[in-house]
Amino acid sequence: MNLNYHEIRAVYNEHTIRVYQAYCSVIAEEAVRLGTFGSHFKLSRMTWIKPSFLWMMYRSGWATKPNQEHILAIDIQRETFDTFVRNAVISSYHDNEEISFAEWQKQIQTSDIRVQWDPERDISGNALPYRSIQIGIRGEMLSHFVQHSIKQIQDITEFVTELRTKKEAGENILPLLPEERKYVL
Repeated sequence: MNLNYHEIRAVYNEHTIRVYQAYCSVIAEEAVRLGTFGSHFKLSRMTWIKPSFLWMMYRSGWATKPNQEHILAIDIQRETFDTFVRNAVISSYHDNEEISFAEWQKQIQTSDIRVQWDPERDISGNALPYRSIQIGIRGEMLSHFVQHSIKQIQDITEFVTELRTKKEAGENILPLLPEERKYVL
């Protein structure tokens, strides 16, 4: 399995790209009501956005893990997403990096954007032969995300629950999944 292959796959159009996050009901319901994150969302922490639906399902246990019972589909400006990817610091250091370990540590401490590439997942949670992106944002970038970048937030928990029920009953849910296409910056 070649897990060195990195690919961004997402639902997107000319102006927006969809990312997913999982939250407890208080945060999720407030975000849907406001169209952005509200007072229950902590701007002081790093938050991770994921354009891969199946990776979000793997991470949240199909909306069954504690404090991850609500899945949000968040459409954000593509320009913001592209800025995040282009300016991110990789979450873990590798000897083949173009910078020293000390330089990387300094970047990790000072950057408001991190990127992590994890094995993409299939509907059963098994690793696929390529890595999908997760983007961690904090500080000024998180404030920008919350205040300016979000175009729409949908709670898709009911859809996720229906898919999980069908999957557990042995039905083929692949045709029902969001149609993610390769995304090129």
